[in-house]
Amino acid sequence: MDEIVKHINDTNASYRQPNAGDAKNTDLFLDNEHYELFRNCGEQVIVRFDKDNLTKAILFICSLLPRKFDQSSIHKLVKFSKEYLFDQLAILDALFTEKGQAVNKITQIWNARKDVPKKNGEIDRRFYFNGLLKEVSYKNHLGNVISEKFTVRNYLAGGYSDLHIKKAADGVFDIVIENITNPYNDGKEDEFELMQTEQFKFSASLQQIFYGAPGTGKSYTINRDTKREDVIRTTFHPDSDYSSFVGAYKPTTMEETVMTVIGTKAVPVENADGTERKESKIVYEFVSQAFLQAYVESWKKYSEPNENERKNQYLVIEEINRGNCAQIFGDLFQLLDRNDSCFSDYPIKADADMKRQLAKAFQGLSVAQADCINALYDGRDVVKDVLSGEILLLPNNLYIWATMNTSDQSLFPIDSAFKRRWDWSYMPISNANLNWVIDVNGDKYDWWQFLEKINDKIGSTTNSEDKKLGYFFCKAKDGIISVDKFVGKVIFYLWNDVFKDYEFGDVIFNDADGSKLSFAKFYTEEGRQSKIVTEKVALFLNNLGLEPIETIDEAAAEEELEASINGVGNVDRSRYKFNGVGRYGKSDLGRIIMETYLNQHPEMTLEQIEQTFPNTMLNGVPSLGLVVKEGVDLASYSRYYKSGYTSSDGISYSIYKQWTISNIPSIIEFAKAQNWIVEKL
Repeated sequence: MDEIVKHINDTNASYRQPNAGDAKNTDLFLDNEHYELFRNCGEQVIVRFDKDNLTKAILFICSLLPRKFDQSSIHKLVKFSKEYLFDQLAILDALFTEKGQAVNKITQIWNARKDVPKKNGEIDRRFYFNGLLKEVSYKNHLGNVISEKFTVRNYLAGGYSDLHIKKAADGVFDIVIENITNPYNDGKEDEFELMQTEQFKFSASLQQIFYGAPGTGKSYTINRDTKREDVIRTTFHPDSDYSSFVGAYKPTTMEETVMTVIGTKAVPVENADGTERKESKIVYEFVSQAFLQAYVESWKKYSEPNENERKNQYLVIEEINRGNCAQIFGDLFQLLDRNDSCFSDYPIKADADMKRQLAKAFQGLSVAQADCINALYDGRDVVKDVLSGEILLLPNNLYIWATMNTSDQSLFPIDSAFKRRWDWSYMPISNANLNWVIDVNGDKYDWWQFLEKINDKIGSTTNSEDKKLGYFFCKAKDGIISVDKFVGKVIFYLWNDVFKDYEFGDVIFNDADGSKLSFAKFYTEEGRQSKIVTEKVALFLNNLGLEPIETIDEAAAEEELEASINGVGNVDRSRYKFNGVGRYGKSDLGRIIMETYLNQHPEMTLEQIEQTFPNTMLNGVPSLGLVVKEGVDLASYSRYYKSGYTSSDGISYSIYKQWTISNIPSIIEFAKAQNWIVEKL
């Protein structure tokens, strides 16, 4: 015997709230028949986990939520959310990290307790394992460092999971969790039983509209969340209607054999070479559009063999408010009411044309869970009606997500009845921390600083949030927004859509000669080619109070420090690119290298950070060190440090930011050791 398989029921192990009932989370027992596998293994065994396997297990559990944790007195319900799932995957990312590098497998030591005396003096022949808990520090969806307890029990769904333990050739026991479709029936009837056996209990946002100002990342968020999913996209516009969204008969051409009648029989007409003569004819065929395509694909996924890994289908509607939703959705509006199992509460009857199309598309399909689905409709055979095309009914794996740009002027109003059938996700304007810069003739201006200042002006002038710019309003290439793109997209938008009704009265629109900075002044004509006047762009940014990233004061401070160390005249004004982006001085370069490493290793304690960045890297430059713990009086050293950092063990600290010619080589060497590219300009 080198492998055991243990079905996990509600009484011996099941999903539990992390940190709830730690005593039980440390325990896992196996039945008598598994005794032989561990009898000669001593008091400790080494087990090995595979990241992909645990990821599948937690995703499976999330698909069943809400559900009970276990049969103990602390059983609870957990609601599914994107945030919850993000945190669970973040735990795994942190867990499967060794020496700062991601790994696919980890090991853990379990304590084996065997031959445990019972209260009556008898010997319990089952194996009890403890030592299952492991502390994990990770960054949650809010960016906060959280300490969590990992245990294999968090990945075992009572009634739905088989635990495989196999002894490998190296003596380590490999742990594999296999999820099954049909739940284990423990014969108990309680208020949680239905939830546990219900295969279609979802609470995720199946119908969701992401709305906000332009460039806030609405489409980006959808693309990120549906990266590995099947997605069908469409875009609404004023001419969109039911037929362009659902489907309609459209003319198409097809080749047919030319026939003639000889006597009483129709026979093909032959060409001179004996082949049948063909001719193109215009015919009308029903052509499915985005909605019907997504609808058919979502039901087809129910016929796939592995039901546990049944995929979702996404229908993404861009700019949903640019079309007349009442006209476009028509009677589909009724389908948007979903029941607790996230199927349509009120199926609708398909018209004759659509019925034929659906029957053709579903021909030969079968749904293994048909009985469970039909039970949601008092036993009515709705699955049969769906597959025959008689009715339309949205399944719970069909997600309809949409975007809405609140600044659009050419849009249709959306009535309250339609609105309440959607979840609304507001996308605020926030810093994406991508360090994008605007390149104006070699000078780099911080993109986020620009957005903060211009959005303040937009808000105070228009008294509206809708016209503000989000981080992704203008796309950067390699972290740089060219002056051409900045003028063509940003300046054009500000002059023509935002401030045109406010007479450009603010000082930010003043030209150097006191006149108004009109849009035309950003261009000069050379022959038949227009060219950006970069001086006007710089003037506008300066009017906003922006300076290039490395200000005069910062440069002066750097030069002052170098002069004090190396003597007057020995000043180095070199500029650098980091990973192909930027035009940084030494101070900014050193700081960015440290920040990049810290962001990639959020699991590090303060002690580990100090070991990674030892004071020797400063090469004798007077300072308090590269890393300074909160509470240390920086006093005259304040300009040399940037604060606001927190280690995984919850300690706040500051990092050095005043790199000089004497020590910049050490941080550059550190960057190169990480396979990062530093180029001197």
